[in-house]
Amino acid sequence: MKLVAIPAFTDNYIWMLHDGHEALVVDPGDAVAVEQALAQVGVKLSAILVTHHHADHIGGLAALQPHGAPVWGPSSLVEKGVTHPVDEGSSLSWRGLSLQVWSVPGHTAVHLAFLAPVQPLRSTPLLFIGDTLFSAGCGRIFDGSVEQLADSLARLVLLPPDTEICPAHEYTLGNLRFARAVEPGNLAVVKHEAQCLAWREAGQPTVPTTLARELAINPFLRCDRPEVTRSALAHGAQADSPLAVFTELRRWKNAF
Repeated sequence: MKLVAIPAFTDNYIWMLHDGHEALVVDPGDAVAVEQALAQVGVKLSAILVTHHHADHIGGLAALQPHGAPVWGPSSLVEKGVTHPVDEGSSLSWRGLSLQVWSVPGHTAVHLAFLAPVQPLRSTPLLFIGDTLFSAGCGRIFDGSVEQLADSLARLVLLPPDTEICPAHEYTLGNLRFARAVEPGNLAVVKHEAQCLAWREAGQPTVPTTLARELAINPFLRCDRPEVTRSALAHGAQADSPLAVFTELRRWKNAF
């Protein structure tokens, strides 16, 4: 199975997984980008996964409908093109690959993630996370809540450290600048920022990332670390609890 990040719009990634014959795509906001990638690789579209309702994630569903691929996603999006509604605890199979459906709200009130655990076709876990988690950051809160988002991230950190995480946006450099402001003593942030600058200058994406990397650099996953707590308190956090620190970090990042 080959994983491909298809660039779309200014900073989106539509993830494509293919075996040389058939392809699965995640959050196809731009049908043209998907069609071009399918043609370039020479594969047939046979499955679509959708994490949430924002237009940059579902905008291409109608145009891709002629492929006849099943569309797995939230039941609230049946009128938008989802043909196979799924939710927490659902499972699906594609080309011998098993995927589990997780509910990870916060960015939006309804938001799914698709996890392929270790299995014969995957030596490491693979997670399509939409806009819940980014490299060095997390999603802005729209119609979800800060408590939901904090709970979703707390669940994700329990995954194996080598889990390969596929966010839907190229936000890493901006997020790393914020991470430096929050935790200036974190050398892992400085080192990874240099690596990401080199990747972007070479025209390469900074994702997928891994959970191990995010635990080292992502302030939203480090709300119990002393320097992160001190920075949040200095910036207006109401208490030193992880939720209060997380809440302030999200508010601070909104205006950063």
